[in-house]
Amino acid sequence: MSMLAGVILSASTFLGAGPASAAPPADAAQLAAIPARSADQVAATPRDAPSETPAGTAADTSADAPAATAAGTPAEFGTDWHDPLTAAPPVARPATKSCAVTVAEAQFRDFTPYRGAYAPPSGCGDRWSKVVLRLDGKVKGRQFDRLGYLHIGGVEIFRTSTPEPSPDGIEWSVEKDVTRYSDTFRRDGDVEMLIGNVVDDTYTGVLDVKVTLTFYAQGGAVKSAATPDRVLTLQDGTLTTPRNSERVVAEVYATGSGGGCEEYWYLTVPDPAPYSCKADKGPYREVQIKVDGQLAGIAEPFPTVWTGGWSNPFLWYVIPGPRAFDIKPIEYDLTPYAGLLNDGRPHRIDVSVVGVPAGQTGWSTPVNVLVWQDAKRAHVSGALTEVRAGDLTNSSTYTPGSEERLDTVGGHRLTTAGYVDTSHGRVRTTVRRTLANTSAHHWTDGENTDALKATWTDDETVTVDGRGPVGVRRTHRTYTMDGTTTLAADDRLRTVLTLGDRAAVDETRGGRRTTWSRLDDTYAGDATYTANVPRDQRHAVGTTSERYQLYGSDGCYDRVLVTAQGVLTRDRSDC
Repeated sequence: MSMLAGVILSASTFLGAGPASAAPPADAAQLAAIPARSADQVAATPRDAPSETPAGTAADTSADAPAATAAGTPAEFGTDWHDPLTAAPPVARPATKSCAVTVAEAQFRDFTPYRGAYAPPSGCGDRWSKVVLRLDGKVKGRQFDRLGYLHIGGVEIFRTSTPEPSPDGIEWSVEKDVTRYSDTFRRDGDVEMLIGNVVDDTYTGVLDVKVTLTFYAQGGAVKSAATPDRVLTLQDGTLTTPRNSERVVAEVYATGSGGGCEEYWYLTVPDPAPYSCKADKGPYREVQIKVDGQLAGIAEPFPTVWTGGWSNPFLWYVIPGPRAFDIKPIEYDLTPYAGLLNDGRPHRIDVSVVGVPAGQTGWSTPVNVLVWQDAKRAHVSGALTEVRAGDLTNSSTYTPGSEERLDTVGGHRLTTAGYVDTSHGRVRTTVRRTLANTSAHHWTDGENTDALKATWTDDETVTVDGRGPVGVRRTHRTYTMDGTTTLAADDRLRTVLTLGDRAAVDETRGGRRTTWSRLDDTYAGDATYTANVPRDQRHAVGTTSERYQLYGSDGCYDRVLVTAQGVLTRDRSDC
């Protein structure tokens, strides 16, 4: 069974048109007040080692095995299951005065956006130590997964997808640190939220959601957070920055969705390979940003799997894949372009996805731009001194046979450099980024067996040379996907899948390391059901697990979740 057929069978993701924004890095806040672990201790554990799981989890048990993994665990899925949750850490909150503002409360039945008005809170000042967004949702009946956004004053502060409901109904919540948008929150603004949905006699689930912002005042030892001075959006595709900008970062939510082949872009194949999802250049995708037509940034898109993905919603009913509820943006450091942008004129900003067939839809790539200003200068001059792009490599090799095979290798390199003359001297910024992707896709006639093993790496080094020691930030991102879907002669469909989201970050000044962190978010699932029958005849079984590990100079976090047949059988936190 092809993944596209699986979309029709079990899920389809929709998004209404609208701008998008970004999610902040959460390392330090999430690790606060947790015992520290040294880099040597982390290095002693292989990054790709399997997560610890008890007997009976997705790591070591066939989903067809009916044995219960814990007392009270049913032999198969029923009409209800545990509310969705993830192993990701909650947003750390300071013990200071707080003020809450409800920014949206709506029931989404179609593609009509919720519109309202936002006003800053009173009683907590306007320089906050933390701002936390929380979405609370509920849905019951039958419904696909849906993609949604929320923006205030034209700035999207949140992008998410929804879980698929049980007949009896589910509730879920998502938190996000949105402190970096403080500039937006200090002013009144229009609110727009949309989770595009379809409700009819078959798909009955109405998405009932409420979103609040909680503002935490500064006080005592808790200071206001260091945030961008301005948060900008594009105007007719152009950007006009303040003339005293000294640091510029663009954020792009790059989401492949829409219920078609770009929702499974990593499985597309070129001719002459016989497969249902075609792309003339194969599965390699790269998200590029250009300034006035000149390449300014490259990135690997995260291979998000939505909650109906891989033809098997039973994989995701309780534990979603990494980032599915909290969709993070790609970040591009455009500081080398600051001197060029600071001329007071609008500059064209274009975002494109390499590899998408001409005329093909299915990607959303809206932009936010974060700007830090020099408070002591009205105009910061500078220049772009280097743009050096390597050749983009993208090669797919098709091997025919009883098991068809497509092997893909892709990658790209880009270096940009520039300087700005600030009130504290000349500051030179160099950004180097290297992308790589390898994948092996196997399938049989009729796509009754469909398998992929893929790895994406995205390495970035930002060097800042100004007054004082040279600062360097190195980020190594690795995304992995290893899965197989098989449709047997009796229409029993089984999916076994492992997903990985990993990142290593190191910062140095003058050659001495100042901060570091290591993230490893690993999901594993194994689920089976009878396809092409009514819901109550599917006899579905499945085990899933997630282990979220975050270690660094600020402490550590480690949580494991395990489910069987929709029942949470393990929830362990350790460090």
